Amino acid sequence: MPGSRLSLRSRRGNRTLDRSGRFDRPSIKSVSDRIAQTTGGYFLSLLFETTVNSRALNEARMNDSNSIVRATDSSRRRFLKSALIGSGAVLAVGPAGAAGPTERNGSTHMKLSLAAYSFHRLLPRSWTAETIADAKMTLEDFIDFCAEQNLDGTELTSYYFPQDVTNEYLMGLKERTFRLGLDISGTAIGNDFCVPPGPLRDRQLMLMKAWIDHAATMGAPVIRIFAGRVPRGENEDAAIARCAEAINESLEYAATKGVFLALENHGGITSNPETMLKIVAQVSDSPWFGINFDSGNFRTDDPYGDLEKIAPYTINAQIKISVSPGGEKEPADFARLIGILDRAHYRGYVVLEYEGAEEPRQAIPGYLATLRELIS
Repeated sequence: MPGSRLSLRSRRGNRTLDRSGRFDRPSIKSVSDRIAQTTGGYFLSLLFETTVNSRALNEARMNDSNSIVRATDSSRRRFLKSALIGSGAVLAVGPAGAAGPTERNGSTHMKLSLAAYSFHRLLPRSWTAETIADAKMTLEDFIDFCAEQNLDGTELTSYYFPQDVTNEYLMGLKERTFRLGLDISGTAIGNDFCVPPGPLRDRQLMLMKAWIDHAATMGAPVIRIFAGRVPRGENEDAAIARCAEAINESLEYAATKGVFLALENHGGITSNPETMLKIVAQVSDSPWFGINFDSGNFRTDDPYGDLEKIAPYTINAQIKISVSPGGEKEPADFARLIGILDRAHYRGYVVLEYEGAEEPRQAIPGYLATLRELIS
């Protein structure tokens, strides 16, 4: 019936589904209650309710009744960002309408995938018909390996696609993964959005657009993207602004194709959470944007603590077998990493990205078994 709603119960409380099958957003009261539970949160919760309600009503007076929903949601996002900053959870702030933490339903659900990069020593890059003949492994072989491991998904890194990506090739991958019961959990590209305006920057944007098209065609919901490094002779703030501008331009196109863009903490201007969240603060408030949580890439004094800071923004998670506190590599604590994602109520794929010295076919199954037990 029109307007009917279906009540569900999760382990974190009652939720409702609308006719489109999506969860209702949390009520102002429920968000306020959660803020009140934090240190000093009682006064923040009162300010939250007052701010949201007054802004929503003022905006609604100038628009039709549908504006109430838009006004309330926009105000909620802006206030939540301010509240998180006040509690020390977020280290950067941007203008109203900047990207905020990913909205979820209050519970955790994780699925297991494997990145093709795990076989980077075996898979040929940008291959041709001539070079693939001598390859030790193909992307199709990798997909078969994922199915043998009974994974939920497979991450098909762009590096290992043919030099000329055709629709026929993409359809072949889509058919193979579906027939083997696998999602294509995502793909990944090696862009640099810090380069100055000119032909090189134009090529970076063209690369992004092409892979948005490829991802949409083969059914990959998310692309892992990089930020880049500060060009010689320039300053970090200029590089951050340039990176955010390129992401915003790309997001406009990605939204038309239904593809998410996930910014990875990958050295350069994303080598620590402070600068990474400065980029996020300058990205538009698009539901198609978030962070790719790479557990092995922060080489800070406290990588686990720094991963905790970016976890609320995570829309894709890659787990490596080591971390590098202070730049010194040591085995990763998988349980601690999954705990960080769990506390952020992460829902999505946990993608093992193996970079160890041992032969991947021999080493990977053991790491997958550990992760499978932790997320089950």
